[in-house]
Amino acid sequence: MKIRLADIAHARSGDKADWVDFGVFAWNAAGYAVLVRELSAERVQAHFAPWLPGEVDCWPLPNILAIKLVLHNALQGGGARNLRMDNLGKSMAAALLRMSIDVSEAELAQCNDQPRIGWWP
Repeated sequence: MKIRLADIAHARSGDKADWVDFGVFAWNAAGYAVLVRELSAERVQAHFAPWLPGEVDCWPLPNILAIKLVLHNALQGGGARNLRMDNLGKSMAAALLRMSIDVSEAELAQCNDQPRIGWWP
């Protein structure tokens, strides 16, 4: 089945000069297993293809159930230089979280049944 990345993860993002970086964090270990399989540099490049002529770097961070992504040449010369409206990292993170990923019903059930991990009680 297809779900949005936002159904199993959240993201933090930033931009500097002409690159954007994301930290995509799974809510739990089951979600991280899906992230590692579904969230590759190639998939992210394809998702942003209309905006992104540059490369994507991807690093798994299993100790914090996250994947770090860096999108090079993502802002057409830099945030202040391009003509796109919502060009900054935060809006691109929201666009990334709308990416469709494949999960089985069992995987989705595991993602939903495991408690969320975070700093809150």
